[in-house]
Amino acid sequence: MKKANLVLISLLVFVATACDKKQSGAPAAGGAPPQVDIIIIQPDTFVYTSEAGGTIIANEFVELRSEVSGRLVQLNINEGTAVSAGNLIAKINDEELQAQKRKIKSNLDIAEKTVLRLKKLLDANGLNQQDYDQALSSRDGLLADLDLIDAQIRKTEIKAPFSGIIGLRNVSPGAYVTPTTVLATLQQIEQLKVDFTLPESEASDLKAGHMVEVMSENGTKIGAVIRAIEPQINTGSRNIKFRAVINGQTNSFQPGAFVNVFVNHEPDVNAILIPTNSIIPDSRTKKVATIHNGKVLFKVIETAQRTETSARVVSGLSPGDSIAITGLLFLKPEIPVAIRSVQSHTAGAK
Repeated sequence: MKKANLVLISLLVFVATACDKKQSGAPAAGGAPPQVDIIIIQPDTFVYTSEAGGTIIANEFVELRSEVSGRLVQLNINEGTAVSAGNLIAKINDEELQAQKRKIKSNLDIAEKTVLRLKKLLDANGLNQQDYDQALSSRDGLLADLDLIDAQIRKTEIKAPFSGIIGLRNVSPGAYVTPTTVLATLQQIEQLKVDFTLPESEASDLKAGHMVEVMSENGTKIGAVIRAIEPQINTGSRNIKFRAVINGQTNSFQPGAFVNVFVNHEPDVNAILIPTNSIIPDSRTKKVATIHNGKVLFKVIETAQRTETSARVVSGLSPGDSIAITGLLFLKPEIPVAIRSVQSHTAGAK
């Protein structure tokens, strides 16, 4: 009785194993060709959306610094408030320069009078031309010195280069500052921009004027328009940098914030799409099993964008090709196969 039970159990295991092999497309007993399901490649429309991380930046940004070293005698930084272009932000001590300017102006006054006096003598033939020219040269030199001292005095004044919001100040009145000292920052945030990067393979169809969507970490979405594209690809990452201008109200965004950028690409109406489970990965390439005249022929392909179920093939396949989508583990080059069914493949958009 026990022996009969063992025989029955062994028979059931054999039958179950045979059924599994048959369902998976494995060759049946007697050397019958493996069964496969196939799809026939047909051009399809593929809509693809790239997602990239971006950084919000101000429309204009500057670190306010002095061009010269010296002691701060005036500091007009009201933190977090708006300033207009040309407003005086800070003033460096210029007493020495002002003294030099007064001295030059005094000498210039004497030089002007000398030129007028010598001009009268020259007109009366009481002076040679060389002496008069020397007097003119001395006066012109003093004028140049005056222009130089005025330029040096202007360097002691730090003014707002554009209208914007001034940030937190880093110095106090009376502090000694140098050109490396950052007094404060100034940002123009009425209009914001976003910088983001995309791989070069996903950037070929993007141009200035292309619309993108920006989403903050709290889920706020807003449109933006690509203004400029970095002309050189980053040789390290092979990415291209884009800069877009955000449209509309930007109250939910701040400079420096991280955002997600969604880029809708132009639809490809002649895309070749295959199921991702039909791709056979190799050490360096990707292959698919095509069926030609009832036999297996492996082809190397190149893919671009992918969705959860589909991959877009950019080389290696043509419309009308038949590829196997099941039984791939049992396929070898040039072996005959039995086509169990021809299925359709509907690709989703990413």
